Amino acid sequence: MIEIISALWPVFALILLGYVARRTGFPGESFWQQAEKATYFVLFPVLLVSRLATTDMSVADLKSTGLIVCLLVLMGSVFAFLVRPFSARDAAGFTSIYQGSVRFNVYVGLAASATLFGSLGVAVGAVVMALMIPLLNLCCVLVFSFFTHKTGKFSAIPLAIIKNPLIISSLIGLTLNQTGIGFPLVIEPVAELLSRMALPLGLLSVGAGLSFRVLLNSGIEICWASFIKLLLMPLSAFGLCLLFGLDSQSAEVIWLYAALPTATSSYILARQLGGDAPMMAAIVTGQTLISMISIPFIMIFLGFLQKSL
Repeated sequence: MIEIISALWPVFALILLGYVARRTGFPGESFWQQAEKATYFVLFPVLLVSRLATTDMSVADLKSTGLIVCLLVLMGSVFAFLVRPFSARDAAGFTSIYQGSVRFNVYVGLAASATLFGSLGVAVGAVVMALMIPLLNLCCVLVFSFFTHKTGKFSAIPLAIIKNPLIISSLIGLTLNQTGIGFPLVIEPVAELLSRMALPLGLLSVGAGLSFRVLLNSGIEICWASFIKLLLMPLSAFGLCLLFGLDSQSAEVIWLYAALPTATSSYILARQLGGDAPMMAAIVTGQTLISMISIPFIMIFLGFLQKSL
């Protein structure tokens, strides 16, 4: 228990520091947008490529992991539709409930998995992202299309997936690993320095995007989305990992990703496709705050449950 809390508290401390820094105007409003862009397009891709290219992938069951990820997205979608009659005020509001139930925060996931599980955490996490990001993008746009009747983005889905830097870097890293080429030694020292910047800057950016003002009018929606995302999803992940006989370390990484708060990018999608953007912002903020307590406890509980079976 102490080990998990000790490993995770710095992750959430940086999120809170990011919030405080932005609200106090340091180092300036223009900094945060550029910091997030640099993290997303440069630092995280370098981290993924360098770690994946040099990690022993034989310890990860890629087939079972892929199947579990697909089933998790399906189960999260079913949960969201089941609670719809009790939650969202309108169709646009339900799209926020849906995104809050199935999407996950990449920055928090990579930082937490790397801190808790080292190279294996990054490797399994990259596999999860490579599969889950395109699948979630497709599902979310389909839900928006049905509930808000905005279909203009369908044609952009394949292009958005292909251009996603996290997917590209995951595929490059896996290719370098599986072909035996490995990571070029000449640029490894530079990549190592850039990789060290990725996680702290990403977490600070997550904190900078939080807004407590939006929490006032979406209490029921936050509760339902958080109940699904932060409790039902990791419990479902536990059951699926047990069902498919996944090794304990890989299973723990998947539990972690299932227990993550929803992505900050959910707000952008809600704004672009006619969803309830204020509600989405409230869910992002609420889940991120709740997850500071829920993730350590759910990881401890599932670890105890696994040992007792």
